[in-house]
Amino acid sequence: MFRDIPQSVEVTQGHLKALEAWRKAQGMERKRLLRQIPPETGKLLAILLANCPPGDAAEVGTGAGYSALWLALACRATKRRLTTFELDPAKAELARQSLASADVLDVVELREEDALAGLKSLSGLSFCFIDAERDMARAAFELALAALPTGGVIAVDNAISHAQEFADFLDDAEHDPRVDALIVPIGSGLLVCRKV
Repeated sequence: MFRDIPQSVEVTQGHLKALEAWRKAQGMERKRLLRQIPPETGKLLAILLANCPPGDAAEVGTGAGYSALWLALACRATKRRLTTFELDPAKAELARQSLASADVLDVVELREEDALAGLKSLSGLSFCFIDAERDMARAAFELALAALPTGGVIAVDNAISHAQEFADFLDDAEHDPRVDALIVPIGSGLLVCRKV
């Protein structure tokens, strides 16, 4: 997956990183920032997805599409599809442009709708990445977990950087008998749960 990343994906990722740096330098308010995952988190997500049981992937919180580009690599390598959800119209438009520029629309579907309603409509999932507002994390986790087969994976971003904001959810997930769970100290922290 990583030895032959298409140039269109690498260039688009570079543009998104530069845009995020520019927005931070301009002092944009927090909700206008793209808050993209670092490359090492993207690679871990791609590896996790590639090793899931058969099934497609979902992403809650597309942002500008950076993480979707990493997941698209795994989708192509394993013949899966990614459905990604973004409610913010400005971010959805930026993601639409990013996904088109990276030429990954053959494996990625962007839905500009509520992710919780969208997750209910999906079937055949084996992976879900949750990178959305903290108040959605638990509900998205429960919907994704109900849809996953044994061995399916849920990953939740910001498990270390936002640990206080959703400490109860993280504690519950780590002790949930339905999953094997671990917080990986990569990027902003990634809660990784495998359905048992």
